Amino acid sequence: MLLQEKYEAVIGLEVHAQLATVSKLFCGDSTAFGAAPNSQVSPITLGHPGTLPKTNKKAVAFAIKMGLACHCEIEKDNYFARKNYFYPDLPKGYQISQHTTPICKGGYVTIHTTHGRKDVQLNRIHLEEDAGKSIHDLEEEFTCIDLNRAGTPLIEIVTEPCIHSAEEAWHYVTEIRKLVQWLGICDGNMEEGSLRCDANISVRLKGVTKLGTRVEVKNLNSIRNVKKAIEFEIDRLIGLLEAGNPIQQQTRSFDASNDTTFAIRDKEEANDYRYFPDPDLAPFHLRDKYINSIKDTLPELPDALAARYKSSYGLSEYDASQLCDTRSTADYFETVIAYSKHYKAIANWILGPLRQYLNEQQIDFAALTLEPAKLAAIIELVENGKVSFSVASSKLLPVVLEKNEDPLTLAESMNLIQISDQHALEKWVNEAMEAMPEKVAEYRKGKKGLIGLFVGEVKKRSQGKADPKQVTILLEQKLNQ
Repeated sequence: MLLQEKYEAVIGLEVHAQLATVSKLFCGDSTAFGAAPNSQVSPITLGHPGTLPKTNKKAVAFAIKMGLACHCEIEKDNYFARKNYFYPDLPKGYQISQHTTPICKGGYVTIHTTHGRKDVQLNRIHLEEDAGKSIHDLEEEFTCIDLNRAGTPLIEIVTEPCIHSAEEAWHYVTEIRKLVQWLGICDGNMEEGSLRCDANISVRLKGVTKLGTRVEVKNLNSIRNVKKAIEFEIDRLIGLLEAGNPIQQQTRSFDASNDTTFAIRDKEEANDYRYFPDPDLAPFHLRDKYINSIKDTLPELPDALAARYKSSYGLSEYDASQLCDTRSTADYFETVIAYSKHYKAIANWILGPLRQYLNEQQIDFAALTLEPAKLAAIIELVENGKVSFSVASSKLLPVVLEKNEDPLTLAESMNLIQISDQHALEKWVNEAMEAMPEKVAEYRKGKKGLIGLFVGEVKKRSQGKADPKQVTILLEQKLNQ
């Protein structure tokens, strides 16, 4: 028996999402990324005596929006607490967070793995402020501190210990990133630290209900690293148990250069933080009317939208899910279907040539300059047999993107319109058959797969202008005579 089959991993994830507000959680300091170090720090961010913080209403609304999207219960009576601990990049010596009254309770996030659908149960979503950033590679003998990020509003999304593999964790973080971007509450940029994940991992013998001693891997800044760190820790913990060694509860960090983790300190318990209500911040109370007003602004969520694309437009599971991969992709699809009812063709163009173009340009659909009406016009040319798909995608589309002119006018000026004239087609078909008499004989003896060879020959002789559908019909008629 493989050791991984003998044991069960139990994983809980804490995802920190930096909210896309223009100012910090308790003051007006800017949250813009990339400013000069320590240029966006005020006495309130630093917690100077005599300063009074004030809660950012937009951050509260964003937290509620995420909670509603995750099927949470919204806490109406809220307060902030001080979480006391020392880090060099935590200027006040405490972090303002929510403790006993998280703004969102319970809920779940649905993921789709190779084993099927699973609802990952949430414990809570709460608001808190971020710490600053320690920079270790600028000075040889010193650590530099940039406090610009200190005070930036975060939501921390905490699961129950209900994840049992690195694959499930990978799908969950992917879904969270997609969801915060879809809602417009976080840009999801893990490289810039807008989204970070802490993983709590333990293992136990299968059939045992008691949780094992857990370790926490902090500040995982890519979805790949989440998966690799959990895989390494599961193997490490199983190895310790098999060798008869105790597992120490500790906080660890991930080394992306070799996909391993290393200990950084013993793991704290909640009582180590000495939580108490922040005396400088007034509690805030939420009314049903306010919560419902936020609920009314929620967009159609990805799973529901994909289901509608399948039922209303006859799209496949794959096409529907790919169109709902990002909000900008779905929005572009929605605008194009206002001009064309060729739903499958629209999906093919968006997920094929257009996605390839965007990948090459390193932009997304929100930055695409191709007007939806012009894409619909290109599709109409293809569906009506005036231009082949290959010619439209390889020759016509790049020019439309460059010149932003009418696709039909461009196709005519570029001499791309397919020829459907019966006499011209018959001439090319006859020439193709006359050039390959031995293949004609083979076809008539039963090698029907050779039809593609003849179509290709006609395409070559017509310089791609012959309508392939008409050519195929003509060839079948003549070859079967």
